[in-house]
Amino acid sequence: MTTEADEPDALVYTLRGRVWKFGDNINTDMMMPNTARTLPEPDQKKFVFESIRPGWSAQVQPGDIIVGGKNFGTGSSRPAAKLLRQLGIVAVVAESVNGLFVRNCVNYGVVPVSCEGVAAAFEEGEILEVEIDRNRVTNISRAVHLTSRELPPQLVQLALAGGIRPLLKRMGYLK
Repeated sequence: MTTEADEPDALVYTLRGRVWKFGDNINTDMMMPNTARTLPEPDQKKFVFESIRPGWSAQVQPGDIIVGGKNFGTGSSRPAAKLLRQLGIVAVVAESVNGLFVRNCVNYGVVPVSCEGVAAAFEEGEILEVEIDRNRVTNISRAVHLTSRELPPQLVQLALAGGIRPLLKRMGYLK
């Protein structure tokens, strides 16, 4: 990751990571199945995508990025993005991201990016770079550049700060 300034609290506006690719209409039940919801929080992340990608959670590394198709994150408001963040996922870059899931991502420190053409531009394992402040997504492996939709600056800052709870703790509102 690169930073915009040398200040200790400077936000990182460029994220780079290995791609995990998923298709259209990936819903929050696939990310956080009912069986996981009743488990202790540390055990829940082991079941992320278990129904469609058994063993996936054990392969994810910090800094990885999900590339998805249309309507990524459809479904309920269950906190699936929290589990993605606990696994180390820093961004979801999809053809389109469900509105409720956008807020879920932002609240837990995962950057949600809508980018037309992203599904065709990446294969699993390639390196994706997203320059959030420039609305630019790049396939580093193939030197392909795409333009993403702008996310409101307040949401970007909240996601890059690690989400709502870390931000409120830093501001002194939570202990």
